[in-house]
Amino acid sequence: MSTLTDRQDAFGHAIYDYLHGDAGAACVVERDDNLIEAGADMSLYSGDFPTWPRHQREAIRFARGRVLDIGCGAGRCLLYLQQNGHDVMGIDVSPHAVKLCRERGARQVRLMSITALSRRLGRFDTIIMYGNNFGLVENPRRAAWLLKKMHGLTSPAGRIIAESRNPYISPKPEHIEYHRRNRRRGRMPGQTRIKVRYKRYATPWFDWLLVSPDEMRDLMTGTGWHVARLFDSGCVRYMAVIEKD
Repeated sequence: MSTLTDRQDAFGHAIYDYLHGDAGAACVVERDDNLIEAGADMSLYSGDFPTWPRHQREAIRFARGRVLDIGCGAGRCLLYLQQNGHDVMGIDVSPHAVKLCRERGARQVRLMSITALSRRLGRFDTIIMYGNNFGLVENPRRAAWLLKKMHGLTSPAGRIIAESRNPYISPKPEHIEYHRRNRRRGRMPGQTRIKVRYKRYATPWFDWLLVSPDEMRDLMTGTGWHVARLFDSGCVRYMAVIEKD
């Protein structure tokens, strides 16, 4: 997804309103088979470190050196790492998320898509992709391209700390049928085409890739990375620490 206009910035407006006192602010997610579901609780994107789920708290301890936070949102991870002495840069496609990060004290944050990453940003020791942001790779072909790009942006001992959702754990019937639909179309089962809505704001349609740990391992093949460690949440979410071969 490229950077968003104001009218497209559904999540940015929702999290901005939430952190400015609107406790009822929430997104909805529309899928391309007409399924509509509530988005995640806004508090998950803004809480202080002690309130984070355990798998996220365990994984963030593997961050080292200079850090790039891809899809930094409200700045939850960025600010935690900044407060703990890291040189950290956040990027997001949401103008309101970037504005919110700056208001909350982020020193380095840019309005930027993951596809615009380049060596002009400098070299990083850690890349983090919290909030299921491994999904930004969208599909296997783009995943290979982005992972190779990240390989070139990181130091010899660089690592990626990424969160995803296993789409095969306790799926609902409508998700099982969606997986079948994807397979018929030559797509990965968890390759989900969605848009996010909030009030009068709506993103364009975009793909979001949900993968099992084994599928994530397969996506690393030929990219110079491998999954070194997993942190399970006890349900569908998990964190992966991905290191260079």
